[in-house]
Amino acid sequence: MAKRTAIIDIGSNSVRMVIFEKTSRFAFHLLHEVKSRVRISADAYRHGGNLQEPAIGRAMAALRDFLTIADSYGVRKTLCVATSAVREAPNKNHFLGRVKKELGLNIKVIDGEKEAYLGGIACANLLPRADAVTIDIGGGSTECAYIENGDVVKSYSLDLGTVRLKELFFDSGDIAGAVAYVDRELQRLPHCSCVHAVGIGGTFRAISRILLKKSAHPLQKLHAYRFDAAPMQQFLDRILEASNNTALKKLGIKPERYDVIRPGALILSRLLKHMETTILTASGVGVREGVYLADLLRHSRHRFPEHYNPSMRCLLDRFDIASTQSRHLAQTAKQLFDLLHGHLEIPAHHRRELGIAARLCKIGTALHYYSHHQHSYYLTQTALEYGYSHETIMLVSTLVRFQKRKRPSKAHRAEYSTLLPDDGIVKMLSFLLALADALLAHQPRTVDFSLEFRDGELLITAAGAPLYLPREQAEALEFPDNLTIRFL
Repeated sequence: MAKRTAIIDIGSNSVRMVIFEKTSRFAFHLLHEVKSRVRISADAYRHGGNLQEPAIGRAMAALRDFLTIADSYGVRKTLCVATSAVREAPNKNHFLGRVKKELGLNIKVIDGEKEAYLGGIACANLLPRADAVTIDIGGGSTECAYIENGDVVKSYSLDLGTVRLKELFFDSGDIAGAVAYVDRELQRLPHCSCVHAVGIGGTFRAISRILLKKSAHPLQKLHAYRFDAAPMQQFLDRILEASNNTALKKLGIKPERYDVIRPGALILSRLLKHMETTILTASGVGVREGVYLADLLRHSRHRFPEHYNPSMRCLLDRFDIASTQSRHLAQTAKQLFDLLHGHLEIPAHHRRELGIAARLCKIGTALHYYSHHQHSYYLTQTALEYGYSHETIMLVSTLVRFQKRKRPSKAHRAEYSTLLPDDGIVKMLSFLLALADALLAHQPRTVDFSLEFRDGELLITAAGAPLYLPREQAEALEFPDNLTIRFL
């Protein structure tokens, strides 16, 4: 696969392009993102679904600029897909032919089930593992994918879209007709409760971003933001009750969504009630990431290898300038955890977070040695994203930030208390990471000692020369009351 790949998604409302850069076999990061509110479906639903010339002209202009941007980034592969508005258009071949002739771009028109599947594999791979149904409300259609054990098992596409409902019902004030139409379409979905729903697409993200901003949630990161469905339903009711743009503005809705947010709110509200959903997760990924992953993971059933995380691997690829040292640090930290977690009363599942923190705690050195803890913390908190919950992100980044401290600061613990485990657990994990670092002080690239735990005492046996620096640094740490250390 090319090192830099552009993905273009021609939706009913917007045309978007993302450029991803690979850093190793399965690791990648977002290099550039751009969108244009082309509204290619504008007036189409009033004219038998035919794409109108003004909309085609806007799409052509946007795609021309997108390709120029991709060329400037040295993109070697461009994948372009079109969804609801184009696939339903009787005159789609006219549009596809013009794009091919004038721009040299091949557009793949995907059906609704394929669109749902692509959004589903993006969420299955790039969000914390969970059985859920994805909801992707677009301008012309709504896609749902059912995820079980990391696989997309069912995909559905409904003729429910924000622009479609706007033109067919909302523009004429026929809200009752819109409700009846939505409910008829929803009968095509399985009649089963879906406790957990993952929201994809502009409508869900726009509303979730407002709820996140208004909440007391301490990490202002939309991707993987998990919350109860009740506040969403209440806010959707307020949007539907808004009588004009001034009322929508007071709710925090952006002007570019004034004309489609109420149709989107109606679809989402009826969907959540139909599915009896109680838990929601906002997804920052969707069809574009699904297109990329379908290509990247085409030989592995569209799944990453077990225990592989692309965000972590990407950070290590880009910033881990002392990889042998970080591997030994993680190895030592996990060995200490295995020996001591029962004695120190640390839940076993925190071993994973400790290992991640050990691998990443020195990546900031690539930017500046003397402030590497701050840089490591920022990189971890912001870029350790795909596949991790907000709780995991904050625990790992907290351990990274306060690695050399006796414990995380009181202010930090207070700010992120809802995402962090008990203070005592954080303190013990921080201690284990600091102790592992101390034990490698004399020989960062080699583990030349063995560890043993007996009767409340940690024994460190040197394989060669006396461990002078490790002893000195370890003795400066604040040990738990029930633990002593002895160098042999």
